[in-house]
Amino acid sequence: MIEQINNFFTIEMIYLWLNLGVLPFWIILFFFPHSFMSKYLVRSIFPFMIFSFVYVYLLYYFFISDFNFQNNFTLYLSLENLSDLFSENGFLIMFWCHFLAVNLFCGAWIVSDSIKLSISKFLTFFPLLVTYLIGPLGLFIYWLIRIFFARRMSLYD
Repeated sequence: MIEQINNFFTIEMIYLWLNLGVLPFWIILFFFPHSFMSKYLVRSIFPFMIFSFVYVYLLYYFFISDFNFQNNFTLYLSLENLSDLFSENGFLIMFWCHFLAVNLFCGAWIVSDSIKLSISKFLTFFPLLVTYLIGPLGLFIYWLIRIFFARRMSLYD
């Protein structure tokens, strides 16, 4: 049975499922940020449990295929080493899973914080869209909106 799962969930299939699977969460954040679905499906631990299961599966998948995990730590040594790591599909898919999870977490935080501060969902749409596509820039744009809306400047919450 494990072999059948491994044969179906190839790197390309996981990549496809990650990209398609994250879209419903973002659609809920974009269009229904104040809804029950947003609160219990997106702004909870649920999507991050899914990402964790995918990540654990990827670790298992690469462990049985003799992936060189020690090589991953060379990314901190030079830009060339980072470039070499990104040429490996194994590292690339783990990075992509990480990237999608962090961006979704930031988007969920933006929605939760905007609800707490009673910021309109129309004002948060653009920062959410930019966070989906770019990540940190969308978070920064939301922070600027938050400063003007909350009428106070704070570097921490």
